Parts: sequence; C-alpha cells; structure tokens
Amino acid sequence: MAYPLPPECERALLERFLRAEAMAMYAVRSARVHAPPRALAFLQRHEEEEQEHLQKFEELTGVAAREKTALPKVPKQWHALAVQLYGYEALGLEFARLLAALRPDLSGILADEEAHVAFFEEEVRTILAAGRGPANGAREFARAWLRRLPRTVERYLRGDGLDPHREGLARRILSEIEGRFTRVGLLDGPSGRRG
Repeated sequence: MAYPLPPECERALLERFLRAEAMAMYAVRSARVHAPPRALAFLQRHEEEEQEHLQKFEELTGVAAREKTALPKVPKQWHALAVQLYGYEALGLEFARLLAALRPDLSGILADEEAHVAFFEEEVRTILAAGRGPANGAREFARAWLRRLPRTVERYLRGDGLDPHREGLARRILSEIEGRFTRVGLLDGPSGRRG
C-alpha cells in the first residue's frame, strides 16, 4: 500500500533510509554468526544489497553513514533472530513504499525489500510449522519486539517534512506490521496480540 506524501518529505525519507540501511547492513552481518547454514547465502547477498542501498542513499543525500566499530547484539537463537530480522525488514518495506511513491526511480530498492521480507517470512513459517519450543519462543519474541516498535517508528518519523504526517503514518505502519505478524502466525486474536 502506497502512502501519499508531499514532495517535501523526500529528503527526510532519504535520510531515514540512510540510517535504516546502515543498521540493517550491520544487523545482517552480525546475524550471519548465528544463522543456520541454509540462510547464509541469502544473508551474504542481503548484506551486499544493503551496502549498495547505503551507497545510493549516501550519494543522494551527501551524508556519509557512520561506521560501526562493533556489530550490534542480536539474538543467538535463530527463532528469535529470524523474527527480529523479519520485523525490521517489514519496517524497511513500509519505508521503501513511502519512498518509491515519491521516487519511482528507486523502486528497485522496494523490490529488494520485498524479497528480504519474503525470505524471513518463509523462515518464520518454517519455525512455526515445527512447533515446540522454538515456535513458542518465536511468538514470545514477536510480542516483545512489537511492544518496542511504536517508539522505533516514532523515532524514524521525526524530522522536517514528516512531522505533520507522523501520527497517521505511524498508525498505518504499525497496523501493517502487526497484520503481517498475525498472517504469518506469530500473533492471533482480533488485535493480533497473543496471550
């Protein structure tokens, strides 16, 4: 779903994407240590795509992303790590939709984000289908991650051009991600929340 935003939001979205792509690149790099062998080739390609996106946004904004001296901490269990990456990629997809609506020339990034979300969605489905402890752990992690998401979204929607749209965009983004988590089976019930 595309969100109509005025052209003056473009710079703010580009700057947010710059930070988000840097975070995603380092998170994926860190995740490769704990990922199962079946996911390693995808994560390698994913990291390379995030690096390409990051360079594109640096060129567009004239701002260099900060280099990380240490990789971010990520969950060591794949069921939690897959949910975390799925959630952040779903968030990235929502911002890619916003950006592609303003900049159709960047729709290749939207296609990459859709592919990233699809991979992690399939991983989450596999974890949930196996049942037992990892499935329960994935659901528990998803609920905890979603409780933190509103603050993250609010932080990413701060800035010139986005302020007048923040509340409406936040509601729509949160609803999209919660709906995605519900459809994949991480949440259930009318609001998507479990337990």
